[in-house]
Amino acid sequence: MYYSLPIAYLLWFVSGFGILGLHRIYLGKIGTGILYMCTFGLGAIGAVYDFFTLPYQVEEANRRRQIEDILSHSMGSTGGPRPADRKRERLERTILRLARAGNGVTSPAEVALEADIPIEKARAALDALVEKGFAELRVKKTGVIVYVFPEFVKDPSRLDIEEV
Repeated sequence: MYYSLPIAYLLWFVSGFGILGLHRIYLGKIGTGILYMCTFGLGAIGAVYDFFTLPYQVEEANRRRQIEDILSHSMGSTGGPRPADRKRERLERTILRLARAGNGVTSPAEVALEADIPIEKARAALDALVEKGFAELRVKKTGVIVYVFPEFVKDPSRLDIEEV
């Protein structure tokens, strides 16, 4: 439980029977709390209304807070993707940046070095992009296995890969 009904009623009482709206600010309703402060609880009508509806307001605020917590845990504290997803995004972005800079070609070693991850993870990420159809697995004339991203290939004569 995030918000307490006794504390909400205590704040309602301390703020001049709700006229100053401290209970609303406590429940996360900052806008209406400030409105209550400026209008003396909407002419005391809002303060009386809050006296009778405060249990429902506390329940609603607790529900809202619980939903926010669930969403923040599933999406991370910043409201974006979960940390694992953010790391994956950064890894994919690193791979694509390296491929674009390397005429569409990159290797697990380059990715591992740039992303500061083990080569096995880099290879797994590159293999996942091959499975999705974004890249092709090729062998250079020197025997090095590389991953080619065709959309980033600007000069095919510089690829230096074996013909299949």
